[in-house]
Amino acid sequence: MSLKASYAKDRPNIVIMMTDDQGYGDIGAHGNPYLKTPNIEAIGERGLEMTNFITYPNCSATRAGLLTGRYPYRTGVTAVTQVDHFMRGSETTLAEVLADNGYRTGIFGKWHLGDNHPMRPTDQGFQEALVHKGGGIGQAAGPANNTYFDPILEHNNVSKKYKGYCDDIFTDAAMDFMGKKDKKPFLLYLSTNLPHLPLQVPDKLAEPYRKMGLHEDNALVYGMIDSIDYNVGRVMAKLKKLGLEENTIVLFLSDNGPRHRRTKNDSYPGRWVANLRGTKTSVYDAGIKVPFYVQWPGKIDPQKQAKNMGTIIDLFPTLLEVADVDLPKNVHIDGRSLLPLWTKGETKNVENRDFFVQMHYGPTPFKYMHFNVRTSKYKLVSPHDFPHGIVHQPTDFVLQNVVKNLELYDMEKDPSERINIAKKHPDIVEAMLERYENWFDEVTEERDTAGIERISLGYKAQPEVTLSRFDWGGPRVISRFDYGGPRVVEDNQLGYWEVRSKKGRYNVSYDLPEITKDSVAHLKYKNVHLQKNIKKGQKTVSFNKVNLPEGEGNFHAYIKMDRLPVGPVFVDVKRIDK
Repeated sequence: MSLKASYAKDRPNIVIMMTDDQGYGDIGAHGNPYLKTPNIEAIGERGLEMTNFITYPNCSATRAGLLTGRYPYRTGVTAVTQVDHFMRGSETTLAEVLADNGYRTGIFGKWHLGDNHPMRPTDQGFQEALVHKGGGIGQAAGPANNTYFDPILEHNNVSKKYKGYCDDIFTDAAMDFMGKKDKKPFLLYLSTNLPHLPLQVPDKLAEPYRKMGLHEDNALVYGMIDSIDYNVGRVMAKLKKLGLEENTIVLFLSDNGPRHRRTKNDSYPGRWVANLRGTKTSVYDAGIKVPFYVQWPGKIDPQKQAKNMGTIIDLFPTLLEVADVDLPKNVHIDGRSLLPLWTKGETKNVENRDFFVQMHYGPTPFKYMHFNVRTSKYKLVSPHDFPHGIVHQPTDFVLQNVVKNLELYDMEKDPSERINIAKKHPDIVEAMLERYENWFDEVTEERDTAGIERISLGYKAQPEVTLSRFDWGGPRVISRFDYGGPRVVEDNQLGYWEVRSKKGRYNVSYDLPEITKDSVAHLKYKNVHLQKNIKKGQKTVSFNKVNLPEGEGNFHAYIKMDRLPVGPVFVDVKRIDK
């Protein structure tokens, strides 16, 4: 893609600051009785706040929508773990388009769209990347015992231990990135992992909220949001010090609503949600309506507020228009540019539109389950109390009840979604349902045709690959839900990795779970099946100089201690030939 007539150096810098699980109610100005968020709110005071900005109800889907301008289902992303968070490497991202047009690109914080080639941020257009693995620090994708303090992070795909608190580390790196003197405009994506679990924050930040008498979890969350607000202020001060404020567009938003109760008996307390319904993972508005502020001096008038619906998939075309860059050709973009609304108050581009949201776990999307269709006025809702459990085809009986009990809300009159008007307006329900069905068929067909992205083994871009339990698939790694009965969670002890391999020689090593008796380790891939004896208490086992074939398949690594095999904690696969 070639540069337009205007020189790249004259184009505005773009700063996107995205938080993780910070709800619409987690802003002081949204009526929160405990929080003050002056630095976040100042972005809106210097520019514009969108009070109806809609994302997806989980991390990965929102991030895929932001980076591609496409419905996440098209990109391969449906949920947040196993293969469900893999965004295809063939997707065209905002970072790729801007890098091709003279921008310097950097990400600092959370990626959550795949940790191995071809899905890493450096594979998808980011020239500088300091990120954690998986969906959060301390999860199965990253090093054991990793925490928010002195964490091990990935800097341009190399693991390194850092000193300090993660939010400060990411912000420090982002400010260094902004200060680089190469006369190029930059795209900065500062995507902190706060206030996502685990709730780890310096004690001095949580203590004021403890003194207010808040539940410990909420004191920790609000302490983390204090950290976010502080570091937003640091970024804005750095822009001003560098003389870049006037030629930089700054966006602040969250990826989805606040953490949810995992069961009805969960002791986790509710947070202030500004009278919205639901939580994270919900298709009600508390799960998908997020704080959103944008400033661009001289282009967006200060202290503006827009009630029009904006969506996460709109940011891709909007920011390319900001940069005076054409949309990529031969790519279906679902979002619409918000720039006319922001700069001129023009609403034509955001009127008469639908935005579709659906979420569940498992690689197969099921029609009618846990979705909504949102217009500027109406919202059609098919809710589910436990979307993580929608991993098996629902029975016709279940689907009949789901469709029969669809909910409809007038979002202009009832933003809290308390008055279901579906029975009063069956014609609206039928029309919106048909549009949802057409959308579902279209995006699912595209996703099925492209297939699920596979992890690369033996490619030059990543000759050594670490496979984690976070990324495996298979029937024993997914939580199940018995409709009408109790929630059942499986052991999550064995899975496989969907890979594509180059023919070559490899060393393969396992980090083992607790080995309680003499056992046998297995490696199985296509026509290769190797075994090695292991002793009680052994920590690792290696298969050296293994000849793996070319092709695609499921990479199995497991240990037989009893009749039912279990998986290793990590598998390291390193190509050793040229």
